[in-house]
Amino acid sequence: MKYRLFLFAFVVLCFDSQAQTPIHLKHFFQTKPSPANEVPYGANPKAGHYANAGDAKIYYEVYGKGKPIVILHGGIFGSTYEMFQLIDSLKKKYQVIAVSTRGHGKSELGTEIITYEQKANDVLSVINAVTKDSVTILGFSDGAYTGYKIASMYPNRVKKLIAIGATELHPGLRDFTFNAKQGVSLDTAYWKQQFQLMPQPDRLQEMFTKLGNMYNNLTLDKTFFETIKCPVLIMAGDRDPGNPPERVVSTAQMIPHCEISIIPNCTHPVFLENFQAVWFSVVPFLAQ
Repeated sequence: MKYRLFLFAFVVLCFDSQAQTPIHLKHFFQTKPSPANEVPYGANPKAGHYANAGDAKIYYEVYGKGKPIVILHGGIFGSTYEMFQLIDSLKKKYQVIAVSTRGHGKSELGTEIITYEQKANDVLSVINAVTKDSVTILGFSDGAYTGYKIASMYPNRVKKLIAIGATELHPGLRDFTFNAKQGVSLDTAYWKQQFQLMPQPDRLQEMFTKLGNMYNNLTLDKTFFETIKCPVLIMAGDRDPGNPPERVVSTAQMIPHCEISIIPNCTHPVFLENFQAVWFSVVPFLAQ
């Protein structure tokens, strides 16, 4: 209860009732201001839609024309905007479906316990609202794990999968417990914008707790990865502490049709640190 009071106070201090959706967004830990002409991905009413996923409305945006590619951002501190370079590049040739996942950005958190089966069905609701075709999925971190689950559950709907920063998991491997008060303090400018987008910003700790509980109790091993039949590209920075190169290789060996791209001198958000290297891996994989 004390935490909820703190978070409510934080929101009241940051915004009045007339607060508008920010035009110039930033991603978590972004150090440079975004260009004035940049598209506010995740907060663009010209491209925005909602899909009904049962207990929550899931927000998504559509750009470009061509074969559909679904973009899934990272979790906890993630947002659609962090994927801006990938969306900018892909929308020139493909139809890009950029999803704000449950509890992030303008998507509702809902009432149910969060699971990857649920997140997969959220994204499938979006896919079905846009196209009846099968899609390629490009996901980062939590978005990549969601992509794995969709490919496993709905193999006929996924042509290819690009998974960035997501490898095998089992309880105890990593601690995913997050404190929202501490998280907000890490980048208050980022969260100021996110609170403007979120339907229920006072539920941030609830989202952190639900996602943390899911991650901490999740097992993704050979038994699971063997169920993914589509071609997969696993990518990570060689300095990603949660997905070291040896774990990338181990995970890739569990997937029947898998390629690996390890980008040197990069950490978890590898596509933000060296976009060109990531793009040079993505293009030939999509062209196959």
